[in-house]
Amino acid sequence: MTSAPGADLAIGIDIGGTKVAGGVVAADGTVSRRARRDTPHRSTSPDVVEDTIVAVVEELFAAVGRERVVAVGIGAAGFVAADRRTVVFAPHLSWRHEPLQENLARRVNVPITVDNDANAAAWAEWKFGAARGETHTMIVNLGTGIGGGIVIDGRVQRGRYGIAGEFGHMQVVPNGLRCECGNRGCWEQYASGNALVREARGLIAARSPVANDLLAGVGGDPSALTGPGITAAAQAGDPTAVELLAEIGHWLGVGIANLAAAFDPGTFVVGGGVSAAGPLLLDPARETFRRQLTGRGYRPMARVVAAELGNEAGLIGAADLARMDSAGLELP
Repeated sequence: MTSAPGADLAIGIDIGGTKVAGGVVAADGTVSRRARRDTPHRSTSPDVVEDTIVAVVEELFAAVGRERVVAVGIGAAGFVAADRRTVVFAPHLSWRHEPLQENLARRVNVPITVDNDANAAAWAEWKFGAARGETHTMIVNLGTGIGGGIVIDGRVQRGRYGIAGEFGHMQVVPNGLRCECGNRGCWEQYASGNALVREARGLIAARSPVANDLLAGVGGDPSALTGPGITAAAQAGDPTAVELLAEIGHWLGVGIANLAAAFDPGTFVVGGGVSAAGPLLLDPARETFRRQLTGRGYRPMARVVAAELGNEAGLIGAADLARMDSAGLELP
């Protein structure tokens, strides 16, 4: 489709384990319109997730005018192949070698660009957010699982097969908890939104009195307990919620110390929904990072900072990459 004169907007779509979030993004990274749908979690049909994506895109087209949109960028929570067309594997969704770009292009009559959601978020934080001016950046997104992205000298590092940055599936505990990816002991089993909720529900299942206030806060229904709810309780001073976030922060620090040994970045940007806990999460993470960093005391230590773009980093980055792609620019 040929865009109308004055078309200057891109739509970014961020597909997580629990939601599809979309936004209309200007060239300076600002988001003017938003739309959201719940992800049909563990749906056996990729078509259902695809339908959800299209519904969000159509809502945003209606809000700003389809003729003003130059491209749609998709940030997918999964392993995206080097062709940036295919989702090879998504631990929290039903995609297996899914030709997502081709499928959406048949239904959305604007150029489509697909990338990993954390790569998109890393690009956004480097260009518009917390990592501006940094030569070596790593983003760690704590959501349903853990996503990661790497930007070095202004280029996203995707690896030979497009699957670099899957930090959440590093093994941190030999023979540890089973992960949805099929392995055991993956980092995201200890430092993610799912891990936070699992630990809280475990205390409730054990009938621990320290979890009484958390249980009362959800009307006695453990299934109603959520990561944002635990974070809110911690921010209100609930000691058990504070302790649970500190434990997640500890495991976050373990993982970034390992990443620092391998990549030596200047800045770690921590994003995703769990990062809304702020210092309750990041202070324990920084302390563990400081204690476990190899060569500590004899080398510079990377900054560990909160993402500035919040939960919208993925859709902002996806939109910006799509805009560049539609303009014929080499993607970073």
